[in-house]
Amino acid sequence: MSRIDESKDFIPVRIAVLAVSDTRSLADDKSGDVLEGRIREAGHVLADRRILRDERGEIADQLRAWCADPEIDVILTTGGTGLTGRDVTVEAHRDVYEKEIEAFATVFTMVSYQKIGTSAVQSRATGGVANGTYLFALPGSSGACKDAWDEILRWQLDYRHRPCNFVEIFPRLDEHKRRK
Repeated sequence: MSRIDESKDFIPVRIAVLAVSDTRSLADDKSGDVLEGRIREAGHVLADRRILRDERGEIADQLRAWCADPEIDVILTTGGTGLTGRDVTVEAHRDVYEKEIEAFATVFTMVSYQKIGTSAVQSRATGGVANGTYLFALPGSSGACKDAWDEILRWQLDYRHRPCNFVEIFPRLDEHKRRK
């Protein structure tokens, strides 16, 4: 199964966190706090943190801006992944993706199912890549953010993780742009 290869050096990743909510502010963004704490605890860099309303265009614009920023490697959003009319984060992500990481949703559902049973079907967590940047849309609950980080992202964003990880393929994410 998976393991950490201690003979390799840890490589910090620069991560931006976006909370999507019509009602929260940064002061009461518990899910964002969870992610920020885990990012720092793991040795990564919090590159930026913001909050936006559930507006598809605004979310997509922020994702694109961060994807264009060479100081940001990964974007984590929290909130807006449910089924209600105002839940548009997944659609905003898909407006930006060049490639979707379908297995992220599958693995997240498997992890969630162990914690909340069949209620896991109500999440539309997603992941993808755009402009050499990883993007992950997580549910707005702090428990879901803990699960996504602790069970998936913590490992995939650690260069030492084996048999493979997201960090080791960073240089190849935008190779199609360099081909002639």
